[in-house]
Amino acid sequence: MGQDQTKQQIEKGLQLYQSNQTEKALQVWMRVLEKTMDPAGRFQVLGCLITAHSEMGRYKDMLKFAVVQIDTARELEDPDYLMESYLNLARSNEKLCEFQKTISYCKTCLNMQGTTVSLQLNGQVSLSMGNAFLGLSIFQKALECFEKALRYAHNNDDKMLECRVCCSLGSFYTQIKESMKIALQHGDRPLQALCLLCFADIHRSRADIQTAFPRYDSSMSIMTEIGNRLGQIQVLLGVAKCWVIQKELDKLGLLKLHCLGEGIYRTKGQQRELRDHVVKFHECVEEMELYCGMCGESIGEKNSQLQALPCSHFFHLKCLQTNGTRGCPNCRRSSMKPGFV
Repeated sequence: MGQDQTKQQIEKGLQLYQSNQTEKALQVWMRVLEKTMDPAGRFQVLGCLITAHSEMGRYKDMLKFAVVQIDTARELEDPDYLMESYLNLARSNEKLCEFQKTISYCKTCLNMQGTTVSLQLNGQVSLSMGNAFLGLSIFQKALECFEKALRYAHNNDDKMLECRVCCSLGSFYTQIKESMKIALQHGDRPLQALCLLCFADIHRSRADIQTAFPRYDSSMSIMTEIGNRLGQIQVLLGVAKCWVIQKELDKLGLLKLHCLGEGIYRTKGQQRELRDHVVKFHECVEEMELYCGMCGESIGEKNSQLQALPCSHFFHLKCLQTNGTRGCPNCRRSSMKPGFV
């Protein structure tokens, strides 16, 4: 079977497949595979067979054709064909839950940069690798891969890839919820911190920054409590990415940054960096007037109950009670009934 006839038969199979005549399409493609003398045509028909068997759930057959496609790509000595065949091999192993092999083949694909199809396939490679990490319960790496895949989808306006990534993120979120339940039941603080970090990263990837920040805060508290320095860095990295998404860092953001930095350097015992963040933290407090006008301590540094007077000045509750006056110590305006904050 020559090149032109091979193309015609492949097209005939595609028409049958699109009209839901799957078995007839497979028969046509198998005949092409047996008779064609064109290596490029053989590679293409193998791709059709791989896709069809994947959608039919015949994953062992999918793997068998993927292996044959690798050999055909090597015969063609074309890096584009080779990258595509490695991706199909990775997907086949992913479907068969051979996640370590999937990651290995995906890394091989990513190392073959510079080919004409690499930019088109990188998103799909990242998605497959993310699914493999998810299967291994390596949640942080899974999310990083999903974020890369989503970025490729947006940059190339690939709606199908975006849809597949969102489906994987949905599965990811469900698994994290189950992990969080187990962590809470057994009092596993490290796992709770990791789950909170993953929740925050998911919300950040969806540009839901306001929901992400409280989860980063909770994760940082536990990471600091258990002394997980790598986890603290991952939280700070996530917070920084949130600020990049917002495209600006306001005074409150700077305040939070210095507060987090102070906690990390205090834990590590790095006094010079600690002093630097403490000074900058108090500079922000002074600039924003976030301090008690009576005792002079910064508000928010400790978990103290506060009261707001009608003039909008804030004070520690214990300071107002000790003061014993009904006027604001800052502006001396009469305070009616202070509201609890």
